[in-house]
Amino acid sequence: MTAPASGAPQPAPRSRAAGAALVAAGILLSRILGVVRESFKAKYLGATTGIAADAFNAAFRIPNLLQSLFGEGALSASFIPVYANLLARREDEEASRVAGAVFGLLALITSVLVALGIVFAPALLFAIAPGFRGEKRELTILLTRILFPSSGLFVMGAWCLGVLNSHRRFFLSYAAPVAWNVVMIAALWISRHNPSLNRIAINLAWASVIGAGMSFLVQLPVVLRLLRGFRVSLDRSSNNVRSVMRNFVPVFVGRGVVQISAYIDQFMASWLPTGMVSLLFYANTIYTLPVSLFGMSVAASELPEMASAVGTSEETAGHLRTRLDTGLRHIAFFVVPSAMAFLALGDVISAALFQRGRFSELDTMFTWGILGGSAVGLLAGTMGRLYSSAYYALKDTRTPLRFALIRVTLTTMLGYLFAFPLVRMLGVDPRWGAAGLTVSAGIAGWIEFLLLRSRMNARIGPTGLPIRFVASLWGAALLGAGAAFALHRAVHISSSILTAAVVLGLFGVVYFGTALVLGLPEARSVMRRIRRS
Repeated sequence: MTAPASGAPQPAPRSRAAGAALVAAGILLSRILGVVRESFKAKYLGATTGIAADAFNAAFRIPNLLQSLFGEGALSASFIPVYANLLARREDEEASRVAGAVFGLLALITSVLVALGIVFAPALLFAIAPGFRGEKRELTILLTRILFPSSGLFVMGAWCLGVLNSHRRFFLSYAAPVAWNVVMIAALWISRHNPSLNRIAINLAWASVIGAGMSFLVQLPVVLRLLRGFRVSLDRSSNNVRSVMRNFVPVFVGRGVVQISAYIDQFMASWLPTGMVSLLFYANTIYTLPVSLFGMSVAASELPEMASAVGTSEETAGHLRTRLDTGLRHIAFFVVPSAMAFLALGDVISAALFQRGRFSELDTMFTWGILGGSAVGLLAGTMGRLYSSAYYALKDTRTPLRFALIRVTLTTMLGYLFAFPLVRMLGVDPRWGAAGLTVSAGIAGWIEFLLLRSRMNARIGPTGLPIRFVASLWGAALLGAGAAFALHRAVHISSSILTAAVVLGLFGVVYFGTALVLGLPEARSVMRRIRRS
């Protein structure tokens, strides 16, 4: 039997800043270790020195599709609005029943898909990386089969995240991947002297499965305490369970469409010279850091708050406008300098993180180019996440899907043009086609963002960033980048890590100082928190 409503722990309301800070703290901890993991991987597997790095990174993306489709994004959009609304109405018994049914259905579906993925790995590889041949193809198939169970475990971890976020327990679910990263780092360290790069990649794949299991298990005890009387079931009779399922389908398709964009990049990159698949993966590790810290953190913390809004339609619209505008300002304050740093100082960042062992200076330069291309759509991608959360809070999962379809279509068309014909036309190294892929994705991301904002504004009233505020941010970031770039060119420091600390430190000081001089409230808020701490 489930516990009575009066005995269930109620989620405490949090401010936007508090919730986002907890999400960001958890993400920061796991992402730092993720960067360390990729740094170790670059050191011991390299990028252009053999087939192992490309094989592992391609194999990792294939089962990762299952995680992305069923995981955090789809569950957040379909499960959290229903579950959080039940908690807000204090219908805790029904909330636990819904959570148990969603868990059971999710476990059944993912188990079947994992088994199918293992069996049909060769067909999946042909669809994702058709440019792989011979030993490279066989190794990628083997790694894919090993890695597939980890994706299922991550999906169940995403279910834990949905429960925890609805109860405003933001930190644990986003910090849980620390366990996964630690296991993989340990595997790389233990295997570092192995002369076979292929064997290192295989050991790393098994470590991923073990780490994914640990990431799920560290969340489970807290989740079970919150879900008093929790029982796993496959019961679809509840209207709330059916609502989750109805919302899940378009989000699932929408997430699939977005993921197709990333896989199209890999599909095209498999036809580029050896190493470009890996360099795209390494650059993506850096790119996703500000996306996760400043985009995902705000969007994830806002979703249960927006979904819990009650009142008239005018009151709900006003609530959404306020939270959107405040969240957009918070995102832009941190993402604009991140984009500028990728453009102007991407070589400094890449060298500090990856340039050692089998990762060469040339690899660093191409990674910088890919990062610079990613910077084009960085702000649009992070702000778009918040708008998508607003749609999901309104239980509208179809509008983001339609715009995602437009984005993917544009990404595919522009990606091909930028990666192949344009590169040939310019007469540059074909490897620069990888940067063309990220530039095209950024352009498509801006179009998707503008569509999301336009439709939402027509629905709830005007939202967005003031032009003066945006100009101030880019001006401050440009001053910071100019000062840091000049210092980097004028002073030579032998250590790439020390160089990054000095150069990026100056960039941050100039940007933040300029923002303070311009009187931006976000800068003053950060300063107040620094003084209090």
